[in-house]
Amino acid sequence: MKKHNFTELGKAVLKTEAESIANLIERLDEKFQRACELLLDCKGRIVVIGMGKSGHIGGKIAATLASTGSPAFFVHPGEASHGDMGMITNKDVVLALSNSGETSEIITILPLIKRLGIPLISLTGKALSKLATTADVNLDVSVANEACPLDLAPTSSTTATLAMGDALAIALLEARGFTAEDFALSHPGGSLGRRLLLHVEQIMHTGDAIPLVSEQALLNEALLEITRKSLGMTAIVGNTGKLVGIYTDGDLRRTLDLGLDIHNTPIKDIMTPHCKTVKKGLLAAEALQIMEQHKINALLVTDEQEQLVGALNMHDLLRAGVV
Repeated sequence: MKKHNFTELGKAVLKTEAESIANLIERLDEKFQRACELLLDCKGRIVVIGMGKSGHIGGKIAATLASTGSPAFFVHPGEASHGDMGMITNKDVVLALSNSGETSEIITILPLIKRLGIPLISLTGKALSKLATTADVNLDVSVANEACPLDLAPTSSTTATLAMGDALAIALLEARGFTAEDFALSHPGGSLGRRLLLHVEQIMHTGDAIPLVSEQALLNEALLEITRKSLGMTAIVGNTGKLVGIYTDGDLRRTLDLGLDIHNTPIKDIMTPHCKTVKKGLLAAEALQIMEQHKINALLVTDEQEQLVGALNMHDLLRAGVV
């Protein structure tokens, strides 16, 4: 039995497909700009069509568009000739995929699309094909060769088409000002939904569970509070309950180097004032981003008057599945 070097074969495929995607970059010109403008101006839905492997890629592109703020769905061109054209309205935009640009099932319904008077954007590998020349905008997704050694199985061509679809979707996402919260509304299920829909107020510690001492407290009192509440820090509040600072495990390690008397050192002399805080309505994922950006493991939560209302640390985010 002939022994094959599957690792090298796999590398060759990935290299060929990577080059096909890289070659698309130079082709993003005014045509791509115009395609995005047509899609952004769409008052209805983006209707993606494609046959065979292009159809599978089309389904993924439609799903990506829909989940990133551009309502879209996939229509099988063969079924469109048998009634599904009724799913396309005069407010829609059609995004047609065909490497050859001559797919008969798509060519058959081109007159119907044109009769609706709606924009037609094509992704083809043949700039002079029937589909490409009929479309209002044609995006060139041609490849030098397929990753298949026979140069037959759709591999590089489908990868390039998928990448171009992603480029369209994300460009539109940016243009729409699509936010993480918008994304969460499209992905409510599973760990992704939990991560994006969870708010700080749903996981923060409140009431007696918040570690806090007054600004008149001594260092040893603060250390006892940190130990009791197990959040790795304590808040320091003024007489009115307004947050004035924080003292953390990290601060303790730095304090030990100073050789201070823990029984006589006022916590206000060694606390970190003007500490980083968040509001309870913030997404937990955004709280995580703040922690990572500032290299801290805990956050205090305040209201609009800077009154302390909660506390959370990295372990709370881990338990909630945000990390």
